Amino acid sequence: MFLLDRLFKHMIREGDLCVIDHKGREYRYGAPSDRVPPATFRVTDAATANAIARNLALGAGEAYIDGRMILERGDINDVVNLVTWNVRWEKDNPVRFALWRQAALAGWLGQFNQAAKSKRNVAHHYDLSDRLYDLFLDADRQYSCAYFTDPGNSLEQAQADKLAHIAAKLDLRPGQKVLDIGCGWGGLALYLNRVSGADVTGVTLSEEQLKVARQRAVDTGVSDHVHFELIDYRALTGRFDRIVSVGMFEHVGLPQYRVFFDKVHSLLADDGVALLHTIARADGPGATDPFTAKYIFPGGYAPALSQIVPRIEKSWLWITDIEVLRLHYALTIEEWYRRCVAKRSEIVALYDEKFYRMWLFYLAAATAAFRNDGHMNVQIQMTRQRTALPLTRDYIAETEARYRAL
Repeated sequence: MFLLDRLFKHMIREGDLCVIDHKGREYRYGAPSDRVPPATFRVTDAATANAIARNLALGAGEAYIDGRMILERGDINDVVNLVTWNVRWEKDNPVRFALWRQAALAGWLGQFNQAAKSKRNVAHHYDLSDRLYDLFLDADRQYSCAYFTDPGNSLEQAQADKLAHIAAKLDLRPGQKVLDIGCGWGGLALYLNRVSGADVTGVTLSEEQLKVARQRAVDTGVSDHVHFELIDYRALTGRFDRIVSVGMFEHVGLPQYRVFFDKVHSLLADDGVALLHTIARADGPGATDPFTAKYIFPGGYAPALSQIVPRIEKSWLWITDIEVLRLHYALTIEEWYRRCVAKRSEIVALYDEKFYRMWLFYLAAATAAFRNDGHMNVQIQMTRQRTALPLTRDYIAETEARYRAL
C-alpha cells in the first residue's frame, strides 16, 4: 500500500477518496467537494495496491474486473471521475503536469495498422454480440458521439440530430455517389439515401456489422441504392461525389494518416465534399491509455488536431470547416453507462460478470476523458476545390432544419 498511498497523497487534492487496504486500514485523501462525488474502494491484497500505483488505468481496471478492487461507496464512475478530476487538463493544475505525462510515445508501435491487423482490431470490438449493442445504443445503433442541441435531449433525439448535422454539411444532391468509410451497422448510409436520394456505398471491416447493414438495406427496400461491402478503405477505387467517415479515424493509426487522406483525395470527385467525424485531443499529442489499448480498442488512438491537419495539407485537400464538439460525447457515453447499469443482468447473461465490469470501466474512463481530460470530437469538412461549397455556412443550418423536419 506504500506506493499507492504515496501516489494518492500527491495526486488527490479535491474530492473525498477513501482506500481500505487488505488489512482493513483506511487511508483518506483530498477534501469533500461539491464538484466531485465521494468514493471508497477496498483492495483485497497488497499486490493489487501496488499494481494500481504502478499503472493507474490498467492496474485499477484489471483489479476492478477481477474483483480485487471492491467498491464500498459510489460506483466505478465515481472513482474514475474523482481520480481524473484531480489530473484534469487545466493550465493551472500542477498535479497533471507532475504525474500525468508518463509515456508520451507509448502508443506509437501499436498503431502500425496494416490491413490484416486492422481487420483483427475491428473484430476485437465490433464483432461482439449484436444483442450487447442493442442493450445500450439507440434503435439506429449509432455507436459514435451524438449531437445535443439541448443537454436534456434523449439519446435518440441527439443521434437523429447528429445524422442531420452531418448530412447538411455534405451538401447532398439527388443521384450523387456517396462513400461511407467505416459504416457501422448502416444507419448513416441509409439516412443519407433517405433524405437526399443519393446512392451510398458503405464499407466496413466488421463481418457482424456487414450482415446487419445489408439486411437493413433489404428490409427498407433500398438495396439497389445503398450497398455495403467488407473491404479496407485502402483497397477502394473509383470516384465519389461525397465521402463521409464517422468514428472510424480513431482506428487508422498515426503512421497511416497520410495514406488515409491521400486515398480520400484520390476517391473524391473534383467538386466533391468529404467530412471526417472523429475523436481528437485539445491537449496535444498523447498516447492511448493502456487499459483501452489492451481491452477495448487495440491499435486505436485519438489524435490531436496538430497531428491531423498537416496530413490533410500534404494531401492537397482544402479544409473548408472545422467544428469542435466539446461535451457532446461525455453526454452520449453517460447515457450509454446508465443503460448498461440498468441492463446488468442481461449483459452478465450474454457474457459474464467480469465482462460487465470491464465494459463499465471502459465507459467510465471514456466519460472521464471528455469531462476531465483533453478529449473532444471534431468534424472536419474538406474539398479538392475551393469553389466546391457556398461562400458562407448558412446552407448548413438551413438544410439541417429541413432534414430534422423530415
